[in-house]
Amino acid sequence: MTSIHRRLFALSGVSLAAGLLLAPVAHAAETAWPTAKPITIVVPHAAGGAVDGVARTLAERLSAELKQSVVVDNRPGASGLIGTATVARADPDGYTLYFNASIHAAAPLLYKSQVKFDPIKDFTPIGMVAQGALIFSVNPQVPANTVQELTNLVKANPSKYSFATSGFGSAGHLGIAQFAAEAGLADKGIPIVLYKGAAPALQDLIGGQVHAMMDPFLSSLPQVKGGKLRAIAQTGSTRSPLLPDVPTVKEAGFKDFEFYSWYGIWAPAKLPRPVLKALESATEQAVKSEPFKSKLNGLGFDAVFRNSVDFNKYIISETAKYQTIIEKSNITIE
Repeated sequence: MTSIHRRLFALSGVSLAAGLLLAPVAHAAETAWPTAKPITIVVPHAAGGAVDGVARTLAERLSAELKQSVVVDNRPGASGLIGTATVARADPDGYTLYFNASIHAAAPLLYKSQVKFDPIKDFTPIGMVAQGALIFSVNPQVPANTVQELTNLVKANPSKYSFATSGFGSAGHLGIAQFAAEAGLADKGIPIVLYKGAAPALQDLIGGQVHAMMDPFLSSLPQVKGGKLRAIAQTGSTRSPLLPDVPTVKEAGFKDFEFYSWYGIWAPAKLPRPVLKALESATEQAVKSEPFKSKLNGLGFDAVFRNSVDFNKYIISETAKYQTIIEKSNITIE
């Protein structure tokens, strides 16, 4: 072996050794998450609503699982489009996350010209964490104690009654639209009044300015328990233990009707796989923990975990369902 060959061999050995030394370091850097930097969960809705309530419950459990500060940042506006677009543009470093409900899948179908993001391509789904049936309630002055009685009443006097919803494209909006279609009310011209949040919608429902509404347990149950509203049905497949005497819409004679709001957590697209797996695992442990399940059950939700892959499939299937409801009900932005 010549001297030059010996030098090249020696250098190649040094390079190989350096590569072997650097590989674990690079891998460690890639998986060294989280650091001391706080994790922020952006909620594109105002504080106090159903989405915010579930998000804060999850943040508390994630903080315990990751031993890291996890904070909720409410960024409401434009039915959630503003906060959602902010996360879509954020760095995929695992420190900016996004929490939303089923409106994540519905909004792009409704706000086509205004949406600045793709709900599938611009996000990394981490996991679904909960679902909840809606309470179908009426103002106590409405002379209807069942869904069928309300249906008959509205059919006989379509100009006299209106439905409230907490927002355009919300679960309550699409739930009412689906019900109206199945009840033969879609072509009656019954107003669906759109509010900016559950609080003003419930206030007008209690006051009698509107007459019926589908809304999550979190915001409607206290009004029902307080006698300010009358629950005539709930939209899940089975009765909730929180309202054991209130039948489901299915029991009321609409055998194909079942509607849930669902909640999940995402990160921006291209989240590194090690970070995704760490977040997915922490989310699963959080959702399956007794404190999380107990807290959600008390708010009228079920803790339901779907991993990243299954959640993505679920979003796609729900999007197709919402598209059908929107087309059948001819829901458009005015």
